[in-house]
Amino acid sequence: MYTTYNKKIPTDAIEIINAIENAGFEAYIVGGCVRDLLMGRKPHDWDITTSAKPEQVKGIFKRTYDTGIEHGTVTVILNKEHFEVTTYRIEGEYKDFRRPEEVSFVEDITLDLSRRDFTMNAIAYHPKRGFVDPYEGQKDIDRKCIRSVRSATERFHEDALRILRALRFSAQLGFEIEKDTIEGIKECRALLAYISKERIRDEFIKMCLSPRPQIINELHRLELLEYIVPQFEAAYSVPQNHPHHIYNVAEHTITAMQNAAPDLLVRISVFLHDIGKIYTRTTDKNGIDHFYGHPKKSMEISKAVLRNLKLDNQTIKEVGLLVEYHDYHLKQKITPVLIKKVLMKLGPDLFDKLMLVQEADAKGQNLDKLIPKLESI
Repeated sequence: MYTTYNKKIPTDAIEIINAIENAGFEAYIVGGCVRDLLMGRKPHDWDITTSAKPEQVKGIFKRTYDTGIEHGTVTVILNKEHFEVTTYRIEGEYKDFRRPEEVSFVEDITLDLSRRDFTMNAIAYHPKRGFVDPYEGQKDIDRKCIRSVRSATERFHEDALRILRALRFSAQLGFEIEKDTIEGIKECRALLAYISKERIRDEFIKMCLSPRPQIINELHRLELLEYIVPQFEAAYSVPQNHPHHIYNVAEHTITAMQNAAPDLLVRISVFLHDIGKIYTRTTDKNGIDHFYGHPKKSMEISKAVLRNLKLDNQTIKEVGLLVEYHDYHLKQKITPVLIKKVLMKLGPDLFDKLMLVQEADAKGQNLDKLIPKLESI
């Protein structure tokens, strides 16, 4: 009956489930891998949940190591592949809006699913018994909906990072966040102040690299940007009255990101390339806006933003260079001497990424003037 799904599951994962059940316990594949299985996507990891306690799991398999044993997780190594196996659990109070003070092991799979973040991630699958789906996650996947398991405010109070995970899933999957979950986000957004910059950074980068970087507009609408990149908020109110532009600074930036390669340095550089325009706008007697010196100002702000988000020094340096030189060629006639000068500053690899940044930037401007810019690039 479930042959179609079983063919897509690694035989090692099924072997682990069978071994656990042969020892007298239950075991299921669970979480994001089940969601991806239902959506026809290739899961990155295959997580297994079981009624067996960690010590019992360790007794069943020859090769294991403790991953988060205090929370019930043991990693099983089978044929050189690693699988996380976690005991069914419920969680105690979350005093830091991140981790439970304690966990309690249970023997009911539905209780374990009740603690998960969104319905699409609260589905378990067994190769013979099929799906366990107490919160109708399959229906939400079909209707492309992100909905909290039970109370949204409770889930976000447990781990406020789930607020950004909801937006990240929306960007990656193209799903809409349902209204009660949106209301929970609005009610709990201040809790993001308790979340580490590293965790916030990781979610934000995934949004930037997603097929829908325009999710940043939703971060703005829901007043979440102030917890990620507060410097960017003002970009939504900075117009660009200039023949080469048809959008304000924020709109131009997001449009450029949509046209940028899904590369970390490229997307982050495009996001930050014009942030300095917030502070450099002047208007001439003809009503035309100018932003003299904005690349250098953008570079300075980009470094401050990325340091705050705890990115590594090499990334900060390279993004700074891409931002500083993002419209360098537009001001001068292109010559071998000019190209050599830029190459000396950036190096060949970063020079190639600069071309991608400039192309995305041009595609976020007035398209009537696009062709000469692309020819120049």
